[in-house]
Amino acid sequence: MPDGGEDQFYGKNGEPRKYDANFKGPIQNRGCTDIVCCILFVIAILGYIAVGILAWSQGDPRKVIYPTDSRGQFCGQAGTPLANKPLLFYFNIMKCASPMVLLEFQCPTTQMCVEKCPEKFMTLVKAYTNNNDFAYYKNFCKEGVTNTMGIPQILSLGLCPAMLTPSRPFTRRCFPALGLKGGVVTVGNNSHFDDGSGNMRDAKDLMDGVKNATLVIEARQVVMKIFEDYTQSWYWILIGLVIAMLTSLLFIVLLRFLAGIMVWIMIVLVILVVGYGIFHCYMEYAALKGEAGANVTLQDLGFQTDFAVYLQIRQTWLAFMIILAIVEVIIILLLIFLRKRILIAIALIKEASRAVAHVMSSLFYPLFTFVLLAMVIAYWAVTAVFLSTSNEPIYKVFNETACDHSRTTCDPANYSTSIEKAQCPDSQCLFAFYGGETPYHKYLIGLQFYNVFLFFWCANFVTALGQMTLAGAFASYYWATVKPDDMPAFPVFSSLGRSLRYHTGTLAFGSLILSIVQIIRVLLEYLDHKLKGAQNKFTKFLLCCLKCCFWCLEKIIKFLNRNAYIMVAIYGKSFCTSARDAFLLLMRNMIRVAVLDKVTDFLLFLGKLLIVGLVGIFAFFFFSGRVKAFENTAPHLNYYWVPILTVVVGSYLIAHGFFSVYAMCVDTLFLCFCEDLERNDGSAAKPYYMSSTLREILWKKAAEDPSPSSARLQDDGDLKQRALEEEEAA
Repeated sequence: MPDGGEDQFYGKNGEPRKYDANFKGPIQNRGCTDIVCCILFVIAILGYIAVGILAWSQGDPRKVIYPTDSRGQFCGQAGTPLANKPLLFYFNIMKCASPMVLLEFQCPTTQMCVEKCPEKFMTLVKAYTNNNDFAYYKNFCKEGVTNTMGIPQILSLGLCPAMLTPSRPFTRRCFPALGLKGGVVTVGNNSHFDDGSGNMRDAKDLMDGVKNATLVIEARQVVMKIFEDYTQSWYWILIGLVIAMLTSLLFIVLLRFLAGIMVWIMIVLVILVVGYGIFHCYMEYAALKGEAGANVTLQDLGFQTDFAVYLQIRQTWLAFMIILAIVEVIIILLLIFLRKRILIAIALIKEASRAVAHVMSSLFYPLFTFVLLAMVIAYWAVTAVFLSTSNEPIYKVFNETACDHSRTTCDPANYSTSIEKAQCPDSQCLFAFYGGETPYHKYLIGLQFYNVFLFFWCANFVTALGQMTLAGAFASYYWATVKPDDMPAFPVFSSLGRSLRYHTGTLAFGSLILSIVQIIRVLLEYLDHKLKGAQNKFTKFLLCCLKCCFWCLEKIIKFLNRNAYIMVAIYGKSFCTSARDAFLLLMRNMIRVAVLDKVTDFLLFLGKLLIVGLVGIFAFFFFSGRVKAFENTAPHLNYYWVPILTVVVGSYLIAHGFFSVYAMCVDTLFLCFCEDLERNDGSAAKPYYMSSTLREILWKKAAEDPSPSSARLQDDGDLKQRALEEEEAA
């Protein structure tokens, strides 16, 4: 390339690095960077700890686990008078049909904790005439009911329900034992019941109350079933995750010694695994042909809490088959178009394997990152639960007839002598929900937002710490003149120490920028969800554009941060300076970035996809009971997809952790290679630090890259080739 063109090229993309005889890799004598952001991060962490302590002192997770009676007490809570009464009983379940149930999450009827649900029909009038029946009936009455009290007095004071119906426990609540007999709704095998006032009612009148009450707690029911599935299958899930970890480790070890062969085996296996998925979906689709109800569409079926229902209709398997077929076609087309680039990327992976072999401890560093991330997630989750359960019990007036004080707050301690009770004799002061009016409760939403924001910031900080640590370790390998003699004894620990001692502020700065973008994306999703019913076309279009723009912005920031951390690990400069240097260096080598780096990422992604596919198929056949050999071994679950999905997601995270080492190694070697080209010329005075293999690989590619550094590399190669030819001729 002519000098004028080279000057013009560098003028646009910054000046290249100059030769420095004293540069021997990551600089040891460095100073602290981005100190202001470091101080801000420490203050934010201290505030986060204060929020956690405040939430733990105010919150009560029992509100999520145990049902609450009309006095705000927990049913079945150990160490309380209600420890032996785990079930919640409704005096009149039909009042749960009121729309107020959905607004206030509480039925306008007395609720009390009982030892077991009623098992037979009984009215207070009939039970009162028989001592044994009345003794049984009093199990479902408030304290203070005696045989000397009359029925009108008992009912006026609201001490007992007017009737009992056969009920079954459901999510720790007593609901009528409804059934269907000859197309008629029954309760306790009877289509009618006495409502306690002498009127016979249809059993279907109970359905509205049950429907609204179950709608309120449907989410809790699903969560409880999922939790139960986890308790039944947690050890099998752990075994699946261990298998994923061993498979990933084996793959990485084999990649070290057989990189070329393993990549091609990986490509073939990915195609076969996805192909098997298409075949399996087709077989399920064909097997459901002619089955009753199998032709129902997903739109007609709507949302179902039992996800197994979706696997019983043909359209679900058809959708799976189409999706997998599209994925298969995309992978095959990419492999065809990138076949030449794949050969170069495989060679780059081989070079990365040599680096990993000299820094073997880097393979286990993701475990450290995983532990830190688990601590961050656990702290966020616990704090969120305590914050959401730190409200106080709110009591409201519930009444049978018209009352001016209906739904107003009240105090159950002195309600019997209050004005509300005097003006509305049949009203009661019952527990409604958890809330509060104190300054703490008013700012709860702000504390929840702070909890979420600090979660993103801390999680991104941990990820950034891992990237900078690995970058420093692999940079030590690349810039070592004699490998491994010129490398630190413990490159990973040395790099980790430098990152924490000098660059905590830089890591916090990059993580803060990324966290702000992520929290904006969360707010956009929340806004989209809230305005879903009231959006016009322009609003939908605007929100869609905003979400797309911030998604792209997040990806760009992640890419820039990653390369900035590599430059910080090498030179020890501030975040902004390192981000600028990395960006200009990448711009000066744009062709290589697009060709080599991304193709390598694609191959590593196929490796993660293969591990997830193999472990996922094994988990599916095990937990679904499709294989008779595992039929008696596999646990009996409500939703067998719960452990399968957990194993699949966990396997991806584990595989991503191991392969992220290779990805970080490739990115670091790539940036170091670009720096090496600019610093040195391959002469005896300025020798390249890159290995002869890597130089040969990228020399072949230099002819396709118009950058000055590539031209110089190509010229160096041509000179050496001519020298060899002249020597042979002589």
